[in-house]
Amino acid sequence: MTPVEISRDEEQRVGLILVCVAIVLLLASLGQTSVSPAFPTIAAELGGLDRISFLVTSYLLASTISAPVCGKLGDLFGRKVVIQAGIVVFLCGSVVSGLGQSLEVVVLGRTIQGLGGGGLIVVAMAVVADVLPARSRGRAQGLMGGVFGVSTVIGPLIGGFLVEHLNWHWIFFFNLPLGLVVLVILQVVLRPAAPRMRPKVDYAGAVLLATLLSSGVLIANLGGRTLAWDSGAILLLSATGLVAVAGFVLVEARAVEPILPLALFGNNNFVLLNLWGMIAGAAMFGTITFMPLYMQVVQGVSPTVSGMFLLPMMAGIMVGSMLAGQVMVAAGRYKVLPLVAACVLTLGMLLMATLSPTTPLWLVALFMLITGLGIGPAMSVGATAVQNAVAPSLLGVATASANMFRLVGGSIGTSVYGVLFAAGLEARLAEELARGQIVDLRALNAATVASMPPELRDAVMRAFSEVLHPIFLIGAGLAVVAALASLAIREVPLSAILPHNPPER
Repeated sequence: MTPVEISRDEEQRVGLILVCVAIVLLLASLGQTSVSPAFPTIAAELGGLDRISFLVTSYLLASTISAPVCGKLGDLFGRKVVIQAGIVVFLCGSVVSGLGQSLEVVVLGRTIQGLGGGGLIVVAMAVVADVLPARSRGRAQGLMGGVFGVSTVIGPLIGGFLVEHLNWHWIFFFNLPLGLVVLVILQVVLRPAAPRMRPKVDYAGAVLLATLLSSGVLIANLGGRTLAWDSGAILLLSATGLVAVAGFVLVEARAVEPILPLALFGNNNFVLLNLWGMIAGAAMFGTITFMPLYMQVVQGVSPTVSGMFLLPMMAGIMVGSMLAGQVMVAAGRYKVLPLVAACVLTLGMLLMATLSPTTPLWLVALFMLITGLGIGPAMSVGATAVQNAVAPSLLGVATASANMFRLVGGSIGTSVYGVLFAAGLEARLAEELARGQIVDLRALNAATVASMPPELRDAVMRAFSEVLHPIFLIGAGLAVVAALASLAIREVPLSAILPHNPPER
């Protein structure tokens, strides 16, 4: 690698690019965070409390599928055109969800949103690696994590306000103006990629990877709850997933431009850092999904206030991400950071498993803050360290993998948590259901619980809080696994030199 001389004009352009990247990340992450306070309202209004996790997993699954595909397309055709296409797809999904009058239509819109959002996050973060050397990326990726944290602060507030004062449909429509502004900025700031000679797209690998990921998430969502584990549909999904795995390995071994090169799985840091990212993703999205439900039903707060109680966790994510970035810039090293973060996340999950109807609100906020501090470094350390472990020609794929595995963790983790939540709630309220005191668990929300007789209300609130305990205990166990795995990460010092072969700057 050789140093690259950067003029003052180029420095200013790089600064503008980073601002543009931050706005793109803001748009994509708002697509997830602003909707979380509305989940209970959407599910109750459309009759799908037992399927509330689909509102999250549809977005996460689509993002997971699109991440590696868009990362590779960015390497092949340039980041600019892929980001612009991602914004258009994301906005189309917003319109579909906003116009939805059934849970199925809203889930469809969330899926389309996710297809665009996954690409936006991956390609935007790859642009950072194009324009900055590895050591400087720590601070930039920390700032990007900070942007994500900001979006998760303002997103729930915006979502809660719109649900309370207008209706949940407007949560999807407010994305439109910001998306159009980002399109204009991108057209001005980013340069088109230099033409390449007929790059070969790994269509077969993309289809097989999408099939594999879809099968896994659908099994986690449906198995043991909607469908019996030995049902024909689950067995078919399992067989499909196994065939997709075998096919994917065969195709990627022969592909000229593989979507996800198999050689990456021989890289120790690639595997361990992505395992850590999966666990952090499960913790983050699981908490985002179920804490508004706990706050509204058990603690009896409004959607706006429940959104505000996500703020401590998001502040923790932002602070943890930015502090980790500063440490990487100052020391040029990162190995200790995943271990410390995993230990903090373990503590946060254990504390969350103690929540009850009588837990003081200030203590809930403290637990959320600690959890966020444990998740935050996954944003900056994960992306920077994985990018540092691969060749410059694979930056898009590496960035996509970091985001993909975090979303895989979020998708499957939230799906499993959703199954545990629904089954646990039914088991704890079996007596009330048998007596007809509760007619339909799917329609339970804060208003219906508040209108119940005191004895029944207390039983429901206690059930809602207790059913979350095993979810957070599982999260704590996974965080312990992440801590043990981080011990085997190999320190690869971060370079202060920018490689002179990025595909697009």
